[in-house]
Amino acid sequence: MMFIFVMLGLLLCKELAGSSAVTTVFVQKGKDLHLDVNKPVAIAVYDEFRWRVNDTHSIVRLYPDNKTRIVDPYKGRVEFSVQNHSLLLKNVQHSDSGDYTALIYEDYQRVTEYKVIIQDPVSPVQLSVNSVSNSRESCNLTVTCSTEDSLISSTFTCDTNTCNQEGGEQSEVTTSGPSLHVYLFNDFIICNHSNQVSRTGDIKEIQPLCSLTAGSQSISLCLVKTVVFSVGLIIMVSAVISVHLMERLKKQE
Repeated sequence: MMFIFVMLGLLLCKELAGSSAVTTVFVQKGKDLHLDVNKPVAIAVYDEFRWRVNDTHSIVRLYPDNKTRIVDPYKGRVEFSVQNHSLLLKNVQHSDSGDYTALIYEDYQRVTEYKVIIQDPVSPVQLSVNSVSNSRESCNLTVTCSTEDSLISSTFTCDTNTCNQEGGEQSEVTTSGPSLHVYLFNDFIICNHSNQVSRTGDIKEIQPLCSLTAGSQSISLCLVKTVVFSVGLIIMVSAVISVHLMERLKKQE
């Protein structure tokens, strides 16, 4: 019995000594998962290299004579490179999430470890204008950035020069996990819905929504036209008066 405990302890020490840092990988559902081995692998006689998931199920086995065996139910879904020991798992589903380990089996030497998380693409997002209020000096817009299961409302205040978002950029994690953001970028309101594998967005330009900007430009243009017309009229009237005075002076001579 003591001998068994000693052997188990030695085996555990080898496993811990051979362990490496775990790399987290996010993959979109339906896409392909590619895992690399970033260090040389030497397989001794009577040993073998394996890719395993969750430390229970083998995916592929490589023997010293370079013969490979892809284990059920991965046949038809897996491509394995004998040259660099990389693994390609096709058309991943949520059930493929888990801990993937490349190891030398007999010594339990962990060569590479990955934590794989399969995510759905995010749902479409919509940016809606709830209200617009204008005064002579400012314009307030309230918008809602929404998805199927979450929303954010935000208010923007603009004058003739700049726009500001009350409270700054706003974001939250939706109930399904992705992040929802609404923020100001130059003269545009941006709404983004994203996770680690996909992103959707909607955008609205502030100027057409806020009559303050358009109105001030119209007033300025009208003022310029009025000034130009007035100056032209004054010059024309002055020229007529000058001609009339010149004629009278000639008659008096």
